[in-house]
Amino acid sequence: MIVGVALWAFATQGYGQTAGQVVDRVVCAADPSQSYALYIPVRGDQQPLPIVYFFDSHGVGSLPLRKYKTLADTYGFILVGSNNSKNGNDWTTTGMIWDRLFSDTHKRLKINEQRIYTAGFSGGAKVASYVAIQHSQVKGVIANGAGLPDGVSAGDFPFSFTAIAGEGDMNMTDLAGLDAGLDRTRTRHRILYFSGIHQWAPAATMRRAFAGLDLDAMAMGLLPGNASEIAAFVAVSKQRVNGEVQSKELVDARQECSVAISYLGGLSDETGWFQREAAGLDRNPEYVKQRDARAKLLTLEENTKAEYMQHFQQGDMSFWKSTINDLKAKVAAKTTASGMYQRLLAYLSLAFYSISNQLINGNQNEAARHFVELYKMADPTNSEAWYFSAILDAREGNVHSAMEDLLSAVSHGFNDRNRLRQQPEFRRLPQQIDLARIESRMH
Repeated sequence: MIVGVALWAFATQGYGQTAGQVVDRVVCAADPSQSYALYIPVRGDQQPLPIVYFFDSHGVGSLPLRKYKTLADTYGFILVGSNNSKNGNDWTTTGMIWDRLFSDTHKRLKINEQRIYTAGFSGGAKVASYVAIQHSQVKGVIANGAGLPDGVSAGDFPFSFTAIAGEGDMNMTDLAGLDAGLDRTRTRHRILYFSGIHQWAPAATMRRAFAGLDLDAMAMGLLPGNASEIAAFVAVSKQRVNGEVQSKELVDARQECSVAISYLGGLSDETGWFQREAAGLDRNPEYVKQRDARAKLLTLEENTKAEYMQHFQQGDMSFWKSTINDLKAKVAAKTTASGMYQRLLAYLSLAFYSISNQLINGNQNEAARHFVELYKMADPTNSEAWYFSAILDAREGNVHSAMEDLLSAVSHGFNDRNRLRQQPEFRRLPQQIDLARIESRMH
């Protein structure tokens, strides 16, 4: 792996040596506390290339790069992932991270200054949006699993905005609402859905977002029109619409029409085909029935969340156990409402995380244990739930349970060595808790 000063040596030579390889850590020359992951497409950087700056919610810059590097090769994008931007940073810190990141990459890389983009997941999606709002160089945002910074409303933005949401993502309804709000603006925008939860989108979905950056660039005059690329998009989108109609998934067909219209506006006469299909669906009684049924589910979802809010203070373990088991059964049933029940489970996971974190930080251990157990019950594959449990185990002096819970956290993806080493509860028990063994299991 080439890092830091060694990579800096290539700054005046191009990046032929690293093209097609994910570099996990490039240290910023002006600030060694800042670093980023880097991927240059296999074609190399003989000419200035478009760039996408990624912001992962946990500060793992290489994660989205490894997930989407084949897309970078296809579309010729440089990918950069911040290792410092993560949930919990304030906006002043976020601005400083961006300034260091932007400056260092521009000194090292050949970048097409007209095609600078940001993308992020969860809290990182809000960072991507924040950066674009603050810096006019950014021409497009891909917001995966969250939208605009808190307190910012939909407006006439100078950049394109592509929202991405899993159908089981607790933030899906918020993103759908943001997309509807952007309908009332002049911002080029759309929302893409995938079958999944609150997570980085699968490559197939992100491929559409990357293709959309090209289409948006053509519409904005930043890239010459490419008839074959436009035709390929039209063909795939028409196939999607026709397939959804044949499957009688009319709401999904209507959604695909909206996506195509947003991408093709000003680029192709084929936009008219999608507009006519959309108009026909709007007049179709079966579509109206399906649309209204989904709207009722969204209302039920919001009402159920309000009911849960009341029980956070008064619900006992039996209530939550029954509720969580019922939700899991309804998710497994694979009905038209399964996505809603998955979102409600994700909502409970996030709520239990937030409450547990607050109580642990306030040393309210007994109350924290109650919510950590609920957290593990609602989201048993979430590493954070098991890490919280290990903290409470250590506070109770239960070394064996702490070790077991830490191993469970690692098995579910926990890999933050610095956090593990610096956790006060574990540092106080260095002989009993074998941190080296825990770290050896990390990937």
